[in-house]
This record gives sequence, C-alpha cells and structure tokens, in this order.
Amino acid sequence: MRFRWIAAAVVVLLATAAGVLALAYPSAAATTCPGCYGLARVQDGLWSERGLTPAQREQLKTLVAEARRRVAEFYGGRETDPRLVACFTDDCYDRIGGGGEKGIAILNRAFMLSPRGLDAVIASHEMSHVELHHRLDGEVPQWFDEGLAVVVSADPRYLGAHCDGPAGDNPLPGTLSAWLRAASTDQQVYSRAGCKVSRWLDANGGPPAALELIDALNRGEPFPPELR
Repeated sequence: MRFRWIAAAVVVLLATAAGVLALAYPSAAATTCPGCYGLARVQDGLWSERGLTPAQREQLKTLVAEARRRVAEFYGGRETDPRLVACFTDDCYDRIGGGGEKGIAILNRAFMLSPRGLDAVIASHEMSHVELHHRLDGEVPQWFDEGLAVVVSADPRYLGAHCDGPAGDNPLPGTLSAWLRAASTDQQVYSRAGCKVSRWLDANGGPPAALELIDALNRGEPFPPELR
C-alpha cells in the first residue's frame, strides 16, 4: 500500500510540474508535445495546424528542406535536427505562446514560425541558432549569434547592398536583453550585425572560419579582439 501511495504522489507531482510548465512556458510545452496543443504531424519533425490544404503542407515541407540545406551548406553538415512547429494563423501562434516575432528558437532543440515567418529565410535563421548553440560549449556575443544567422539564412533584407557602406564604429549589443531592446527600435541592427559577420568571414576564409572559431572557443580561447 505504501508503494502505491508513493507512485500516486509521483504521478501527481509530474502532472503538476507539466501543468506549471505549460502555463509558464507554453512555447516549450508546445514544442515538446505539439499534439497536446491540437497540432498535427506534417512529417517527421514538422508540426502545424490541423486541416491544412495540400498546398500549405507542401509549402512547409519545401521551406524546411531549403532551411536544412542552407544550414548544412554553411556548417558543412548538420549536427542538429530541431523540431519545427509552424502556424498559418495568429490564433494558432498565440495558443503555443508566440508573440510578435516571425520565428523563435526554443531551448536549442526546436523552433516555431509565425504566419509572418513561413519561409526558408526565417526557418534557416532559427535553425542556425540551434546549430550554433549545439556546437558551442560557451557563449558568443548576441550580435554575433544574430549576425551569423543572418549570413547562414542569406537574408536579403540585411545583406547585399546593405553592406556596401562603411562598417561604422558603433558597438553592437552583446547581451540578449540589450539586443532585444535595440531590435525593437531598429530592425537594421540585424543588418549591421550580419554585415560585420559577413565581412569577417570574407576576410578569414569564409564559413570554415566560423567552425574554427567555435573550436577555438570550445578550447577556452578568447573571442577574437577584432570582433569585440
């Protein structure tokens, strides 16, 4: 009888913990259990709303395939395969804890796309965050993380002609909180970060330089002074 009470208590505690997680962090809960939020499996690792049209299902499959290709091309292969939860409606995205963003990475193992972010650029941007955080033991300045994702995703909003002008000396936000504050008032902070990373890569041999940097940081070497 005693063990039955213990087992019952464990079940109650687990259920309570799951409920707290769902209330406090709905995005983490939704990407962990998409079906619990009324979402349906489109293919392995890809979930979305029920009742999608064949065209919408194909759109999601195509953008995921292209995002995976971009990440693999840059990193020389992928070490991660994050789950994607994508929404075609604001109601769906609100229900899983989304906000005003186009997409967001969740706990370095999944990411979500809003109705405004259903394309390969946004998907590969978020997948780049997951891939980098998986490969990196420590941290890099937030601007470098974001700038690298801009480069990996080949985001036309922030690269190309945007990088033709002078680099400028204004410091870029190094912490997540500072980055969010800057991005909320000036979306071109993504361009400044992306262009700075792009120029550094071009001067140091391209994408392999990012992999060499990751290895160096994992060995305990400092972040390059030219990137501070």
